[in-house]
Amino acid sequence: MGIEFTAIDFETANGFRGSPCAVGLSKVRDGKIVEEAHWLMRPPEGHDRFDSRNVAIHGITADMVANRPRFGELFPEIGAFIGNDVLVAHNAAFDLGVIRSALEVSDQAGPAYDYACTVLLSRRSYFLVSYSLPYVAEAAGVPLVNHHDAVEDARACAGIMVDIARRAESASVEELVTGHRLRMSRLEAYEPGVSEISKATLTALQRGPGSGWAGWPEEGLNPPPNPAADPAHPLFGQTVVFTGDLGISRPQAKQRAAVLGASPASSVTRRTTVLVVGNGFVASDLRSGKVTGKARRVMELHNRGQNIEVLSEAEFLQMTGGRWPANSQ
Repeated sequence: MGIEFTAIDFETANGFRGSPCAVGLSKVRDGKIVEEAHWLMRPPEGHDRFDSRNVAIHGITADMVANRPRFGELFPEIGAFIGNDVLVAHNAAFDLGVIRSALEVSDQAGPAYDYACTVLLSRRSYFLVSYSLPYVAEAAGVPLVNHHDAVEDARACAGIMVDIARRAESASVEELVTGHRLRMSRLEAYEPGVSEISKATLTALQRGPGSGWAGWPEEGLNPPPNPAADPAHPLFGQTVVFTGDLGISRPQAKQRAAVLGASPASSVTRRTTVLVVGNGFVASDLRSGKVTGKARRVMELHNRGQNIEVLSEAEFLQMTGGRWPANSQ
């Protein structure tokens, strides 16, 4: 029997992971998609403000979900669709973090899930200048027309996982993950009043609605990487450079990367492995040439064989559990 799992993708109303407004799921059996589901939803009460930058990414507005059930009302259906499957997502820590934070602020219990990340697996399976979903989908031969439509993104993620499994001749997600020298990840079960609240939710609750980050100097120092960070995180062990106008300050971005085990740097060199681009950058800009000098340098190094990756600020914030400051809209 071929590989089986459920791919999942969430879109959120704002920078807090616990604000889901859409979810898409694709169930895979014997290496083929056999069933799909998708829902629009109102985010949990108190976390349902729609940030204009999120709306610009996925096109979902508050009016579009005004009469939809909230996440907490839909989660039993979402959970029933998933069943006992291993979950797979592109930047899985974000999507599984959405489940956990949304359950926490909904005061609702949820089961444990084992999961795998196609960003991490893609880095070991393809040689690309960006591991953004559209780039990886193209490399895997998977059609992706409407990026950030939740069910289309879940379908593309499923196709990528199937292609990686085919290349590795793996019959299960666990075999595939361990074969790429990674480990399976797990979102522990959540029980209100018993389980510890996640850091992402605590931070959001402490900030309160509409809060942002204080200003910092433009470039700032490069903090050392956190040696105790999770080695399974996509940024662990990476050398990260930032370019363009970011919604958050450079020092704040560098600190977020360092906490997760990355080494921030101020210029692109042969040690650079990740470039984070502001100015509303999307992966297609790499082909159009609408990029900064640092990004052009990255393209040159990549074309010479350096394993280097370009992220948008939105993708970086997803990976780090961050959010744009309220006053940067």
